[in-house]
Amino acid sequence: MVNEKTDILIIGTGASGAASAWNLSKLNLKITCLEQGPLINKKKYSFNSINREINKLNDFNPDPNYRKLHSDYPINSDNSPISIANYNAVGGSTLIYSGHYPRFHPSDFYTKKIDNIGSNWLFNYYDLEKYYNLNDKMVGVSGLTGDPAYPKIKNLLPPLNIGYSGELLAKAFNKLGWHWWPSYSAIKKSKKLKKGIRPTAVEMYLNKAIKNGVIVKPNSRVLKIKVSSKNIATGVIYLEKNKKKIFLEASIILLAANGIGTPRILLNSSSKRYPKGLANSSGQLGKNLMLHPLGYIEGHFKKFLATNEGAEGCALYSHEFYETNKKRGFKRGYTIQLLKSTGPIESFHYLKKFKKINFGNSFFKNLFDYYGCTIPLAVICEDTANKNNCIQLDYKNKDSSGMPGIKINYKLSKNTKKMLSHGIKQCKKLLKTAGAKEIFAFGPVRNTGWHLTGTAKMGRSKRNSVVNKFGQCHDVKNLFIIDSSIFPSSSGVNIASTVQAVSLMISDYIKKNLTKLKKNEFKIK
Repeated sequence: MVNEKTDILIIGTGASGAASAWNLSKLNLKITCLEQGPLINKKKYSFNSINREINKLNDFNPDPNYRKLHSDYPINSDNSPISIANYNAVGGSTLIYSGHYPRFHPSDFYTKKIDNIGSNWLFNYYDLEKYYNLNDKMVGVSGLTGDPAYPKIKNLLPPLNIGYSGELLAKAFNKLGWHWWPSYSAIKKSKKLKKGIRPTAVEMYLNKAIKNGVIVKPNSRVLKIKVSSKNIATGVIYLEKNKKKIFLEASIILLAANGIGTPRILLNSSSKRYPKGLANSSGQLGKNLMLHPLGYIEGHFKKFLATNEGAEGCALYSHEFYETNKKRGFKRGYTIQLLKSTGPIESFHYLKKFKKINFGNSFFKNLFDYYGCTIPLAVICEDTANKNNCIQLDYKNKDSSGMPGIKINYKLSKNTKKMLSHGIKQCKKLLKTAGAKEIFAFGPVRNTGWHLTGTAKMGRSKRNSVVNKFGQCHDVKNLFIIDSSIFPSSSGVNIASTVQAVSLMISDYIKKNLTKLKKNEFKIK
């Protein structure tokens, strides 16, 4: 086996890995990022291409079981109403994201204390605020200052145009007296692309880190993390493109492979010393999986609204029902998010699925009675941790390297079902107020498992958690988890902004304690 060496190793180059790579790149150290997927030309990204609809059906499909690319691993979601979505490449799932970039609410960090549900974080919104601000600057977040749902957020780029459908819906919100606000978006306006330009983690952080000397190795799949008899991570075994196994020695290891990929690597790193998986003395690794169960509500209007134009998911949103209200019969809440209607190809597939279109004389009439004439809404429900919602290694289904895939075990709680039902009912009311002639709704939507949290939760004790407040594994001093695996709660919004803010905070902490870490004298606080 070939041996290599680095000072700091980051596993994964998505939202969290790229942010930490940049933040640590100013150190005079050798930093290496291993990414199991390829480096893709940005011109081929699904959302930056004129062929984006076709790309989304094939190589940029969010479902790895459908894509079946060499870099993917099988995920069995048969025992879950929601299937997992991710993307394995340099830049991770930011290559397929919508660009929606809201922050968590202050209450999201204390759901146990405030509402007696879920778990509290070990830090709060205001501890994270400077990292939110830094990330907004690095990403280039668009939005409007003054949103009453949040503490004041400054220095935003001008908000995107909410479009005609947004104006129509805003009037309905106002009529009902409900909160709404232009979306916070990682999208820059573009005269050439109506959907706007979305920077990925590559443009946000990784290219800058590479300029500072960070080494990025695509097509490098980490199989196992090796640990010494003194519970110190010594490095990883990874498989490079030509299927050659390499041992990469590292002083500090950061895991950033998302809420499914990170526990997968740790579970696969089991040994005599760690029979249940590495960093799993608590038995919590892979458990407490939280998603964002999503309801879909679509209002059909008898005229063309051009709802297919503009950035998808980045017009406006409402947090009217975000915080707990005992009268509703459930705890915590949800976001109502205005989506954009699909393009012609996706519209056809949608109509065909629900048997609303056939080839023949009425084909184009049926298509254009639908295309651009609907206002779609999403209800994004906050999920809560349950140890029975978990992942496990699937030895029957392996990836191209022979590493076990993942099996998902997940059910919606009674609280979530009530929340979802309430959200769908309110959205129907909203669309009716806006003038919709027909309304169609269902939930949970199956192919929406893209916000993966909780599978390596943070906590004060190794008895009931995997990491401390700075992502440091209780069992292994120099092993950190910097992605959404460590989140104790899921919120009711897209997690991307918080994922990167947390990653920046943890990597800052590593910088400040680097000397102790390198000498293995680092103690958990």
